[in-house]
Amino acid sequence: MPDTDRPQLCLITPAEIDLDTFCDALSAVLDAVDTACLRLSLATRDEDRIARAADAVRLVAHDRDIPVVIESHVQIAERHGLDGVHLTDGARSVRTARKVLGTDAIVGAYCGQTRHEGINAGEAGADYVAFGPVGSVALGPGERADRDLFDWWSAMIEVPVIAEGGLTTELVESFAPVADFFAIGTEIWGADDPAAALKALMAPIL
Repeated sequence: MPDTDRPQLCLITPAEIDLDTFCDALSAVLDAVDTACLRLSLATRDEDRIARAADAVRLVAHDRDIPVVIESHVQIAERHGLDGVHLTDGARSVRTARKVLGTDAIVGAYCGQTRHEGINAGEAGADYVAFGPVGSVALGPGERADRDLFDWWSAMIEVPVIAEGGLTTELVESFAPVADFFAIGTEIWGADDPAAALKALMAPIL
């Protein structure tokens, strides 16, 4: 079991996946490092592809008692037996998602670098908020969620907080005292051995 005094891992899928090979890679990563949650985050808007991916990763994760949330697609979560949804528009859709999915579902919200948006999401019923990126990423405006935001949040707010985006081993070590989860995806999937890359990245808290 994960040490709950330390941040836990939320694993994010790649934006593009080949189901013929990805499930084996996913299984290897999930078996290598204790994982609290799997987030299905696909770039495609093809409903059939998303649905097939949802079914495939659900089987892998649920076989290991790991819940699965999907990014944005509330209806897919409901129809395909997923455990919840990760919303990318801050607090705006939290109440609607909760109404559709029910009280037992996981509803999380990505709130960028905005404390106020995070507070609103928590008040709307989000199970967690995510801030980021905490490190350097190629896309986006270049703004970061700094450690002070997480320090304030962990001291003042009870809603669990995820740190994500551009994570490095040094950032994992720095943010570990003030984050409940690290969400990791693009940092590892390009490696020859994603499981080994994840272990190296998470080394300060393993």
